[in-house]
Amino acid sequence: MSFTTEASRWPDVWLAATARGTTICGDFLAATALALALQGAGAGGLAVSGLLLAATLPLVVLAPLTGRLVDRVDSRTLLVTVGLAQAVICTLLAVAEHPIVVVSLVALLACGLAVSQPCLAALLPVMVRPADLPRASAISQNAVSLGALGGPVLAGLLVGQFGTRVPLLLDAATYLALVVAGLLLRTRRGGRQPATAAPGPVRGEDHRGTDLGWRLRRDPLMLVMVASTAVVIAAIGGINVIEVFFIRETLHGSATTYGLVGAAWMAGMLPGSWLAARLARRFDDAALIRGVLVSLAVCSLLVLLAAGVPSAGLLVPLWLVAGAANGGENVFANLLTTRRVPEAMRGRAYASYGAAVQGGSMAGYLVGGALLTAVSPRPLIAGAGVAGLLVVLVFVPVVARAVRRPPSGEADGRHRGAGLATSGRPAEPEPEAADTVGSWLSASHARGSGTSSS
Repeated sequence: MSFTTEASRWPDVWLAATARGTTICGDFLAATALALALQGAGAGGLAVSGLLLAATLPLVVLAPLTGRLVDRVDSRTLLVTVGLAQAVICTLLAVAEHPIVVVSLVALLACGLAVSQPCLAALLPVMVRPADLPRASAISQNAVSLGALGGPVLAGLLVGQFGTRVPLLLDAATYLALVVAGLLLRTRRGGRQPATAAPGPVRGEDHRGTDLGWRLRRDPLMLVMVASTAVVIAAIGGINVIEVFFIRETLHGSATTYGLVGAAWMAGMLPGSWLAARLARRFDDAALIRGVLVSLAVCSLLVLLAAGVPSAGLLVPLWLVAGAANGGENVFANLLTTRRVPEAMRGRAYASYGAAVQGGSMAGYLVGGALLTAVSPRPLIAGAGVAGLLVVLVFVPVVARAVRRPPSGEADGRHRGAGLATSGRPAEPEPEAADTVGSWLSASHARGSGTSSS
């Protein structure tokens, strides 16, 4: 695929964002419906955490495979195939009744998400010029937020009227948006395809089409971003299991209230991502990683404050602010990844980042579900907030050291034309007449996670 000076492809950005937001809406619709169904049937925290684990484990286990798949297979083929497969699986989920069958189908859905999410994430930087990437990232994040905003609200309304079957059938229909996007997007990456015009390369990317030996462990800023996000999510991720019991049993909220509270976090992500996009234009890499850490601290603080509310309605303003911080963190993390990872490796980078985030979520689900058998929801939420803040404090000096230390092999990479970023700003690619890229992107990511996904 050749890079020229063509303007950013905004129709592709909006089409991909619309497809992503539509599928996210369906995912949250199904996840909220299933959580309410389990709680209403008398299931405990372990049952809810088990369901969440089924939706998370494939993203962790399959990351090495799906990352390479995204980098090497035509994105159109992946989106169309995965979209059709997920629509069929979700239709089967709507008629399944046995718990083992339900969990198995949820796990299969997550296998598809392990491919589609890094595929869409890696496509975004190819659609736009470097200067337009923060805005494009905010558009994608806002589409995710809008989809996640509508999903819980619809679930709260539909479950009470129709049970879980209708929400799950609607989720099946939303996966067809991936098929439409795969067929209509002009921007493609991966596989053997004709060279197509696209925006200029992002600063710091591998514009010569080689892997250049990029590895996460050799880039201190990327490594600390992934590690800090994953550990904070492990600390506060248990609220995704605890919350339904906290709202429904401790605070005596209705199913509709539960849906509205869940939507509040996503509503907050809308202004948060736009504000972060404006700020990120002036941020170097060091400022981006500090922005990630501050955002994680704000999310943890709001979780701690949530433990003291006397009624479910008071969670809404807290979740709005926490969502704004989460939206900002997503934009900072995505921009940092795009700047520092060679284009030919971005599918693997996004898959690895997603695996770390989902691994943290899994740890939170397990701990939250297990502790719910012995401890009431309120102190568990308080403990999660405190743990998140402590983790952020531990990572403050780690970030400071990473900012001062250049990536391993950076000088060697420059000699090979790597264009790898320094710890301050990404290195500018060497000018060439026709740079090319060789062959080869919010499972429902837990709220508070560092990914722009469902």
